[in-house]
Amino acid sequence: MGQFWRQWNGAIRDERGRTFDPSGHVWRESADAGDRLSEPPISGAEAVRALVLGQGARKIPVGIIGPNEASPAEMLLAESVGAAVAGLGLPMICGGRGGAMEAASRGAAKAGGLVIGILPSHDWMSANAYVTLPIASGIGEARNAIIASACFTLIAVGGGHGTLSEMALGLKMGRLVIAMGAASRIPEAMACEDVDGAIDAVAIRYLGLGR
Repeated sequence: MGQFWRQWNGAIRDERGRTFDPSGHVWRESADAGDRLSEPPISGAEAVRALVLGQGARKIPVGIIGPNEASPAEMLLAESVGAAVAGLGLPMICGGRGGAMEAASRGAAKAGGLVIGILPSHDWMSANAYVTLPIASGIGEARNAIIASACFTLIAVGGGHGTLSEMALGLKMGRLVIAMGAASRIPEAMACEDVDGAIDAVAIRYLGLGR
């Protein structure tokens, strides 16, 4: 049986009838599990939105990474992905500067999301205009490890050596890494051709964190 979720009496249930407890980010067995079929199934994204926006579940960041010298197509894709992450109610974390990062930040900010920028320099003013929470790390490219560690999923939009290093770090840390556009299709990374597919994968991973 595939994974599915239902919203019943305000609670989110999984395919086993367990109820998600936002206070501990865990699934708990329910005495009335047999009633789980009384409501139609909802998507993973709908379940995450209900938990995060309606029940106060933890807002764990989603990382979006990509090149500073992004193509117009990569900029459009990054902006769409940023907006979609914000639509889940989750914050976005990125390198905080230009190119694909600025486009993703713009998309998330316009959709009402929180944007965290981990900057390589000591100057928080170097963040792009859409970053809500600039963090001046002062550690240069080593800040890539912070981005990979702080999120539960990394979405790579486009290619580049810096992006590739972040993808590798994410995989080493056990994060879900999604490759989109011209991002390298490295082993163990999930290739997604469209934003909806990427967001579905993000939602499933978020819900799976409590299993």
